[in-house]
Amino acid sequence: MEKIIISPSILSADFANLSAEINAVKSAGAKWIHVDVMDGHFVPNITIGVPVVKSLRKATDLVLDTHLMIENPLKYIEPFAKAGSDILTFHFEACENEKEIEEVIKVIKSYGIKAGISIKPKTEPEVLFPFLDKIDLVLIMTVEPGFGGQEFMHECALKIPKIKEKSGEELIIQVDGGINNLTSKICTSLGAASLVAGSYIFGHEDYKKAIDSLY
Repeated sequence: MEKIIISPSILSADFANLSAEINAVKSAGAKWIHVDVMDGHFVPNITIGVPVVKSLRKATDLVLDTHLMIENPLKYIEPFAKAGSDILTFHFEACENEKEIEEVIKVIKSYGIKAGISIKPKTEPEVLFPFLDKIDLVLIMTVEPGFGGQEFMHECALKIPKIKEKSGEELIIQVDGGINNLTSKICTSLGAASLVAGSYIFGHEDYKKAIDSLY
């Protein structure tokens, strides 16, 4: 298996020094940057939007792994794709039906970038089975989306092998929520190929030690 992809979540970074923070995690071994977009509707928090993604694109050549925790994702694909996102992950729960999900995937792919679908802790993994051959990434939330620093929900990790069993080798299974040096091993042992970590990395004195401890 290839090395696990660590995607530090800038939700926990120092926003006054964002460029420096990104360079620091890049030097520490990160290949992706996880960008949490929240609209205050789909989740109770409000974070960053298109202008920040555009600025990040100018500041780094790392993969911008953009997680849309927003209502009506179809409306925002174009601006986030044009701003420089390499991956756009939207929520299954933000779509009304299968037809809308397929349309969102199709539009994301039309910009030549990767498409991902995320599910909240209470959503069963089986709902994603019809779409696994159409997407590049599944993001399993192991906390309720909306805020950083929450505790890992162990039962959510059991979704990983269910998705893996039904998907091809190319699909990236990513896990976000409460990831640290212990929970990371649970997820990777079950088949996760990418880990999102925010407070664990950016709250650590040594970003390299933090990232290395996740493998």
